[in-house]
Amino acid sequence: MEQIKIHLDEKDMPRQWYNLAADLPTPMLPPLTPDGQPITPEMLEPVFPRNLIDQEVSRERWIDIPEEIVSILYRWRPTPLRRAVYLEKFLKTPARIYYKDESVSPSGSHKTNTAVAQAWYNKQFGIKKLTTETGAGQWGTALAFSCYVLGLECKVFMVRVSFDQKPMRKTIMNMWNANCVASPSTETEAGRAILARMPDTPGSLGIAISEAVEAAVSDKTGKTRYALGSVLNHVMLHQTIIGLEAKKQLEKVGIKKPDVIIGCAGGGSNFAGIAFPFTSDKINGAKIEIIPVESAAAPKMTQGKFAYDHGDVAGMTPLLPMHTLGHNFVPPPVHAGGLRYHGMAPLVSQAIVEGLMTPWAADQLQSFEAALTWARTEGFIIAPETSNAVACVIREAEKARQEGKEKVILFNLSGHGLLDLAGYEKYLTGNLDRSCLTADDIRRTVDKIKLDPRADQRKTGKW
Repeated sequence: MEQIKIHLDEKDMPRQWYNLAADLPTPMLPPLTPDGQPITPEMLEPVFPRNLIDQEVSRERWIDIPEEIVSILYRWRPTPLRRAVYLEKFLKTPARIYYKDESVSPSGSHKTNTAVAQAWYNKQFGIKKLTTETGAGQWGTALAFSCYVLGLECKVFMVRVSFDQKPMRKTIMNMWNANCVASPSTETEAGRAILARMPDTPGSLGIAISEAVEAAVSDKTGKTRYALGSVLNHVMLHQTIIGLEAKKQLEKVGIKKPDVIIGCAGGGSNFAGIAFPFTSDKINGAKIEIIPVESAAAPKMTQGKFAYDHGDVAGMTPLLPMHTLGHNFVPPPVHAGGLRYHGMAPLVSQAIVEGLMTPWAADQLQSFEAALTWARTEGFIIAPETSNAVACVIREAEKARQEGKEKVILFNLSGHGLLDLAGYEKYLTGNLDRSCLTADDIRRTVDKIKLDPRADQRKTGKW
């Protein structure tokens, strides 16, 4: 019998995070102010604590994980690496499929890795309250848990469509004493302005971010900061514990490197977590295919532009160099709410420009079909976001069968779907659509993106 579960001892859990910014062949463009001037660390201090800002701008390859954070991560880390032998048999593929199971965290997803770190660093800086946005609710529940453990207040602006589709996420946040409201809300100027223009809007992560940032910077006591669940460098950094653990686990079964790395990608955090440590290997000569998988409802990597854009609708965030559909983009209300973001992390975006990563888009029906196959073979009900990655895994495994090649495929199972059964019920009863915009719709929204200041696609041409 093949080994299905590969565990690490707690003593073998990584004690440092890996920073891809240190190794990118062509460094990222800097974040800018709306008038095109480089953002200084001091400009970010009303939004983030200085200790996290230092991580955001760091070019150090390795950053130590404080022991206090390690002690909290011990609650569920190291997470198991599993082999999907039942899916392999069903697909009759020569590929070996491994996945990092991040669904075992207290909040049920990878998000808790950075939520704990961010809450800890904020507390060290003297912050008393964190505000944030959430799409599907995984990030909101993760931050709610982390704030409760560390004794901070937590306010979550949840995208309206997910707030309505997934009410139990709010219940979980309330259990950890967080305050969760639907976004856009009447509690902020940004929310009221959106509701005045679009009273029936399903909301978007860009809108929710505007509200959360406004709520943080408007606190006159100075004791509130904003926490982001994806996109920014320090968030990607905290998630690399996933891939670093996976490396050690693969070595235990004699695998030096996988042939294919896959992760679903909304803002980029869980994908970065599994992929960045292996991207370092690719930069240094390893032959690895690295695939970020997005929702076809928000196809910024495959159909968007690489440009400077705001991370939120109101334009309160800096201009970031990223693949984007434009910060005013409001995607269709797909059940993979965490993948509805208009932009991609600058670190991931620059790696795509460099040719180190090749994005792919899956539509909602492809993804739910893959999730059903997964449930009927491996037995786990996965998050709709994760199902996008599984759709790509199945595609790659079938390709390996057609080519007759033995490959090692590694992907990140970013979260469970036990609170997403409404979406599964719609799929099983034939009431779920693909939720894709037409090429003309995408072109119209992308054409509205301002190209001043210009984000040049700088690359070495090596990949």
